[in-house]
Amino acid sequence: MRKVIRTERAPQPVGPYSQAIIANGFVYVAGQGPADPATGRWPEDVAGQTAQTLRNIQAILEAAGCSLADVIKTNVYLADRRDFGVMNEVYKQFFPTDPPARTTVQAHPPVEIKVEIDCIAVLPEQ
Repeated sequence: MRKVIRTERAPQPVGPYSQAIIANGFVYVAGQGPADPATGRWPEDVAGQTAQTLRNIQAILEAAGCSLADVIKTNVYLADRRDFGVMNEVYKQFFPTDPPARTTVQAHPPVEIKVEIDCIAVLPEQ
């Protein structure tokens, strides 16, 4: 089974990719940035960008039938590794207990954002 997930509650893809794909009981969420889906704008600081990015992911996961509690793996891409501490403080508010496995690297997104995050979640038993 392969199902494309799309929601207006998260920014729309700007290229040839889907917000998420469900396959074999997993939800694969594409890299999300901090754009507010209503305005297309993003916060200036890494704390605000991290929170908005995770809210975007949360909306996509809800459209797929799961939640942040179902996330098993994340990848966090920071434009500046010095932002790790601030990002981490916000991140742990979204994953307060039993957080997913995570990789964090410094990377330069194609637009001037400070953080991008992708994830894999497992669908709850139906």
